[in-house]
Amino acid sequence: MSEAKIALVTGANKGIGYEIAAGLGALGHRVGVGARDEKRRDDAVARLRAGGVDAFGVPLDVTDDDSVSAAAELITHHGGRLDALVNNAGITGGHPQQPSNVDPAVIRTVVETNVIGVVRVTNAMLPLLRRSPSPRIVNMSSSVGSLTRQSGPGRETTTGPVAVAYAPSKTFLNAVTLQYVKELAGTNILINCACPGFVATDLNGFRGIRTPQQGAATAIRLATLPDGGPTGGFFEDAGVVSW
Repeated sequence: MSEAKIALVTGANKGIGYEIAAGLGALGHRVGVGARDEKRRDDAVARLRAGGVDAFGVPLDVTDDDSVSAAAELITHHGGRLDALVNNAGITGGHPQQPSNVDPAVIRTVVETNVIGVVRVTNAMLPLLRRSPSPRIVNMSSSVGSLTRQSGPGRETTTGPVAVAYAPSKTFLNAVTLQYVKELAGTNILINCACPGFVATDLNGFRGIRTPQQGAATAIRLATLPDGGPTGGFFEDAGVVSW
């Protein structure tokens, strides 16, 4: 079994996921770069290694059972356990997403990746996480999934455009996270949600006002929490996000 801590970051070939991988690598983790696209995955691993990170590629499509099972086998081969899982892979489903005329297939596709994909990956990795002395799970959410913010003052300007697929998928993810927290109570697995803020990535056409490095900071902190740290929380750089 590897002495170095092992991390898996899904959707790590670019943007926030790449910066999470880089940040964890800088802290000494051996990092699995989970991504579907082989070339982008290989390029990301090469760039991380050039920067001194002990990185390896993990072919991973979070919507495919066989792909996820193969990824768990690969992690087993590389480390024998998993110390940190960052469920970062996600899609918006495109725009517009007005609830009155959205194609239900769009919602189904977004939920398949943003919610069911997280469940699929987490369940496959749980046996490996249980082998770690200090396992951590971080689910990349968004403040647009906060019902408090969606329904509060200034919601028109603080929670983005109407997005009946994307925003509720993050609310769903938050709720699913809390179910894991309840099930895993009494174990040493800490599981939390992270909001990166409005980051300039291709997910939003690079309209964000934060850098991917800034967006990665909260996830990195939650993935490296000390024993006895918080679990079942929803965090951003400024602190706790209201559900």
